[in-house]
Amino acid sequence: MKKVFLLIMVLAIAVGIYEQAQDQPNVFKLIAAMVLLMFGLMKLSEKIPSKDSENDNRNQDDTQ
Repeated sequence: MKKVFLLIMVLAIAVGIYEQAQDQPNVFKLIAAMVLLMFGLMKLSEKIPSKDSENDNRNQDDTQ
């Protein structure tokens, strides 16, 4: 699953760079590439725990 999101992100980056290099870049393709890139980053970052999650767990254990 992680590889699929990485592939989507690489393709979105490639499309964005290609369109930006054109004389008349298509704004809709650039926006679509940005949306796909942000979606891929969001999905990949869901698995990363926040720094405060460990502290929150300790605080909850102390209060109970």
